[in-house]
Amino acid sequence: MNPGMIGQAVGLFAVTNIDDIVILALFFAQGAGAPRSTRTIAAGQYLGFTGILVVAVAAAFGATFLPAPVIPYLGLLPLALGIKAAIQSWRHGNDEFSPGERGPGIFDVAAVTFANGGDNIGVYVPVFATSGVAVYVIVFLVLVAVWVAAGRFFATRPVIAKALSRWGHILLPIVLIGIGLLILIEGGAFGL
Repeated sequence: MNPGMIGQAVGLFAVTNIDDIVILALFFAQGAGAPRSTRTIAAGQYLGFTGILVVAVAAAFGATFLPAPVIPYLGLLPLALGIKAAIQSWRHGNDEFSPGERGPGIFDVAAVTFANGGDNIGVYVPVFATSGVAVYVIVFLVLVAVWVAAGRFFATRPVIAKALSRWGHILLPIVLIGIGLLILIEGGAFGL
């Protein structure tokens, strides 16, 4: 493996996925105390990111599973999950996150990861079409584990954990709805 290409892959992953650390920390706060929450969140993150890679690699080789006009509508996934989280938060009033009660599911995490990575696909396709796809894919998949660990790390720092415990039920819906709206608006979905 070319060390320069590995460095480029690390840099590309970092700049296109920095927002995932915040989302992962919120998911970890939501799942605090839930059995197997780390495995569930990690599996969801890998599932969603693998979907991003499959679409990007296929598009780099000329196949398209998702036509470009459809990609902005991926924003409906985090928007719907954010609305669902807001309704759950509203039903529970101003309760702090109750450990283990409302942990995210694998498919919730995967859907947010995939939808949030829709813009990454557009960045990855030309890189994959002109570079060593295998190196990028391997580096990206290793870095997903690093991102999951970083999200868990931030969610378990006492000051951050206390803030997420107190405000996470409000922040998670806001972040998910914001991501959904941003994807929809930036992509021009519904003529926005």
